[in-house]
Amino acid sequence: KKPEIAKVLVWESGPSVDWLMDKFNLDLSLVARLGGHSMERTHRGKERFPGMTITYALIQMVEKIQEHSGSQVARIVTKARAEQLICQKNVVIGCKYTKGGETFSEFGPVILASGGFGADFTKNSLLAQYRPDLMHLPTSNGEHCTGDGIKMGEEVGAASLDLEWVQVHPTGLVKVGDEDAKVKFLAAEALRGVGGLLLDAEGNRFANELGRRDYVTGEMWKSKAPFRLCLNSLAAKEIHWHCEHYKGRGVMRKFDSGGDLAKEIGCSLKKLEDVVEAHYQVSLKQEADPEGGPFPAYPNGKSWDEPSGKTGVGKKFFHNCIKGSDVAKEVWHVAIVTPVIHYCMG
Repeated sequence: KKPEIAKVLVWESGPSVDWLMDKFNLDLSLVARLGGHSMERTHRGKERFPGMTITYALIQMVEKIQEHSGSQVARIVTKARAEQLICQKNVVIGCKYTKGGETFSEFGPVILASGGFGADFTKNSLLAQYRPDLMHLPTSNGEHCTGDGIKMGEEVGAASLDLEWVQVHPTGLVKVGDEDAKVKFLAAEALRGVGGLLLDAEGNRFANELGRRDYVTGEMWKSKAPFRLCLNSLAAKEIHWHCEHYKGRGVMRKFDSGGDLAKEIGCSLKKLEDVVEAHYQVSLKQEADPEGGPFPAYPNGKSWDEPSGKTGVGKKFFHNCIKGSDVAKEVWHVAIVTPVIHYCMG
């Protein structure tokens, strides 16, 4: 819909990653294929979430600039709330904000970088206005994401664009005992990128784990919950920091054997072994004969994978696969996942 925007993202993403690594000495050395990707192109470091790594580095740099310039070049105001844009003859010249019960004014160019509205479930919210069909879903957005910046801009006549484009992510993390929480942690897409399998309530695969977010979510709607994202020991080792973090948050569990996992799902160990073996055999066929499969693959070509192939989005990329005979003695890291509101694209 906006090819000029897509071009900016594609052509400037590489140099932007290089800038972050060179100027901020960040570790973004690991590159993975995630959902919807035909190539390995998503960067992360060996520890922490990439967003956390990047954001902390940027904040720390602004703090250094503030300190070294005596707050002349940059000044950070915390625990404050922007309330109103200041206009002069239809031109924005500053903003008013409150802090500690007092109102202050700042003058100069204004950039609104206040995020989306994916956590506002009130009846007059932007979400209710543009995507009422999503109001029943939980969200990965923090409770501060209520679209205040967008509303503040609209109050002075700013135009908005594409607010109806709200993305649903398939793998919000469900915490046992707090299943109905409206705000949920997100299971990083890298969990599927390193080889995590998505299983339905009966222990079956039902989709291409590396399909686009809207596709995976759509297949979840057609299948039976609860859904489990299951990582074998090879996959968990590759993304160890994430797994430890999620376990610490109580949204991922470790199972010491395939039998324990099968019991948790409510299926037989034999069923789980068959599902994993079928996935393993398909990975071998795909490697040996990439274009000989009977199903259409995503993003192109052919696939041998029946569970995803029947959906029209056959899986063709496989990573950290194990044999069905390894399931029983395997250590598993498992999370229950559900679709959540994620990005507001407008």
